[in-house]
Amino acid sequence: MNTYKRKAYAKINLGLDVLGRLPNGYHEVKMVMQTVDIWDELTFQKTNREADDADPKNGAAGVVLTTDAGELPLDQDNLICKAVMLMREEYGFSGGVKIHLQKNIPIAAGMAGGSTDAAATLRGINELFELGASDEKLMELGVRIGADVPYCVMGGTALAEGIGEKLTRLKAAPQCSLLVVKPDVNVSTKDVYRALDAQEEILHPDIDGMVAAIQKDDLDGVISRLGNVLEPVTVQQCPAVSRIRNIMDTQGADGSLMSGSGPTVFGIFADADVAERARKQICEDEACRVKQSFVTCFVD
Repeated sequence: MNTYKRKAYAKINLGLDVLGRLPNGYHEVKMVMQTVDIWDELTFQKTNREADDADPKNGAAGVVLTTDAGELPLDQDNLICKAVMLMREEYGFSGGVKIHLQKNIPIAAGMAGGSTDAAATLRGINELFELGASDEKLMELGVRIGADVPYCVMGGTALAEGIGEKLTRLKAAPQCSLLVVKPDVNVSTKDVYRALDAQEEILHPDIDGMVAAIQKDDLDGVISRLGNVLEPVTVQQCPAVSRIRNIMDTQGADGSLMSGSGPTVFGIFADADVAERARKQICEDEACRVKQSFVTCFVD
C-alpha cells in the first residue's frame, strides 16, 4: 500500500464536568463525548524521504504536510507531525510520508479538530506501513499527544474520565438532527480553565444521569441533562455563545450547549428542516458572528 485516505470525525461534549485540578496541573474531568458527522480528510502517501531527512520547510523529520487551511502550522508543532514522529519512535519504520489535510472541522472550536487529525494519523501510519498496532495500542500512544486523542481513536459515544483518557464505551446515543455553529472568535483553553479555577461556585451537570439516559435510549433525558461547566466562563470572553444558543432555543431546538471550551455551540432538533431554518437565522444575525455552520447528526 502506497496511498491511504481516512476521515477524521469531530466531537462534541453532551456533558462536561470538571472535578478539580490535579497536582500535575491537569484538570480531572468527567464528560460524555459524542462523534458527529463533520470530518477532515487526510491523504497519506509513502515517499522515499528517510527518517533523519528533515524537510527544510517544516522541520518535521520525514514528513511533508500540506493543507487547504492556511492558518495551521505545518511543522512539528502540528499534532499530525507529532503523531507520525511518535509512531516512528515506537515502531522504527523506514521511509517518509506526505500527508495532505483537507480541513472542514472548525479550528480552535472545542470540537477536537487537532486531536482527531492526530488520531487519524496514528491509524493512517499504522495502515500505510502495515505496523499491526491494535486500537488499544493506538489509544495508549495517543494520550502522549493529547488527552482527547484516545477518544478520537475510539469514537462513538463514550464516558471520559481522568484527564479525558479513561474511556468507557457507551451505547450509541439516540439519533437526532444537530445544528453546529462556530462563531468567528477563538478562545484560549488555558485561559478558560484558569478562569474556572477562580470561580467560587460551579454548577455541576448530572453526568451519571446522562449516561443512564443514553443507556435507556432516552433522548429527552439526555437533553434535560446537557451541561458544560466551562460555558459560563467562555461566555464572558465570547457573548456570541449566548446569542447563538438563544436563537437556537427560540427557533425550535429541544436543547443547546457549548462544546468543550468553546466557542462552538450545538443545538439538538427533532427535524432537520427546523434546524436548517434556525441555521439561516443565526447566520443572518451579525451579533452571532458566524464563521462556520452545519446541519448534521451523530455518528456511532
